[in-house]
Amino acid sequence: MLTTICLDADDTLWHNERLFQFTQERFASLLSDYAARDHVADRLRDAERRNLERYGYGIKGFTLSMIEAALQVTENRVPGEVIAELIACGQKMLREPIELLNGVEETVRTLSADFTLLLITKGDLLDQERKLAQSGLGELFDGIEIVSEKTSEVYLGIFTGRGIEPRHALMAGNSLKSDVIPAISAGGWGVHVPCSPAWDLDEADAPMHHERFREIAALSDLPSVIKEICSNM
Repeated sequence: MLTTICLDADDTLWHNERLFQFTQERFASLLSDYAARDHVADRLRDAERRNLERYGYGIKGFTLSMIEAALQVTENRVPGEVIAELIACGQKMLREPIELLNGVEETVRTLSADFTLLLITKGDLLDQERKLAQSGLGELFDGIEIVSEKTSEVYLGIFTGRGIEPRHALMAGNSLKSDVIPAISAGGWGVHVPCSPAWDLDEADAPMHHERFREIAALSDLPSVIKEICSNM
């Protein structure tokens, strides 16, 4: 039987990516005198991809990537006031209150009553802790894991470190690349909960034919999927 349910945080429990996309629009507007919006967007995406290994995930790394892309687009001629505005944009993102996705609180409470519940998220430690505290969901989790990357080795380490048989664990989240595929590779179950908008650097193909893969429309559908899995184990 399933004993442990693991949940992602950003864009699984609360909105996140839409804040980044709003800031990207502001970034493109600030640099509109230097290049077309598509070119600006491409340079920012390239900077983000290069910097993931340097800065990790989260708003702080994203802000540094905006500054780097602005320097590239303007050939190092970006005005100081634009740099100041980009820093202000990042600081504003860090102050934004979180907004839970529909049905999340009820679903998490339901799951916490019957299973060991873990939150497994990646990103900046301080920002993730801030968002979890604001969410009011922290007390419902039996464990919190904030990691720099989500790989099959990371999931396996979390499972074995907590004495959990991987086949008895399920990970649910909005990212196929980070939440679903590596959890399945570690021997667990993976449930995809798509969320729009999606981050284009986090795309992957769904393992549609894997026996331990499921996809649902919303997190509120997770209890019924868990019941179906348990009934067939």
